[in-house]
Amino acid sequence: MSFYKHNDKYYIIHRQIRIADFTDKEGKVNLDLVKEGRDSIFKVDHVLRNETHFLFAETIQDAEIIEEMVGEAHSE
Repeated sequence: MSFYKHNDKYYIIHRQIRIADFTDKEGKVNLDLVKEGRDSIFKVDHVLRNETHFLFAETIQDAEIIEEMVGEAHSE
């Protein structure tokens, strides 16, 4: 498992696949296959692209502190 930062967001990279694997003989990328990989196969919420690969990634959500729960935990 690797991590990747892009535009001030962090991602967990679940899979990297060559762009060429999604390209037809004419050089056109089949984005429907990329979307299928994202939604059905790898079940991630984001796909990034670098020069050579699609990166199937899960967004790392920002932590949110809930004050009520913090207060309750200290009162016990």
